[in-house]
Amino acid sequence: MNAVDVAVRGIRPARWRAGVDELCRRALTAAGIDGWDLSVLLTGDEVIRGLNERYRGRNLPTDVLSFPQAEGRRTPGHARVAGDIVISVETLRRNAAERGIDEREELTRLVVHGVLHLDGMDHGRGRGRAMLDRQRRVLARLAGGGGS
Repeated sequence: MNAVDVAVRGIRPARWRAGVDELCRRALTAAGIDGWDLSVLLTGDEVIRGLNERYRGRNLPTDVLSFPQAEGRRTPGHARVAGDIVISVETLRRNAAERGIDEREELTRLVVHGVLHLDGMDHGRGRGRAMLDRQRRVLARLAGGGGS
């Protein structure tokens, strides 16, 4: 069983905020992950820009950041503390508008993307294809399309 904690900081909660924890649990299941303890922060561009600068040296907002917990080892009877996902709702909204999709669909993509990073995947030089292929499969499962 996966545990998810969702917090909102620096923004007014979006109308779809109430279902974010369930979306995260579904995304973890669709990715074949069980026994995780995951935290998600929904915030704005100012907060995520500061985190992006501090941890990645990039002084600009981004859509999603993932912070894995190195000490995230599973102990018997307890969930593995996988880490934190931070999502800028402002950037999410811009992305959705640019792509012509619903905000909820973009939120799903960002959650899956963040989960895959916490699961050790990366899309850096030469490694992006495997992560993006897995992301497409997970998104297809969430949409009911199987995507094996």
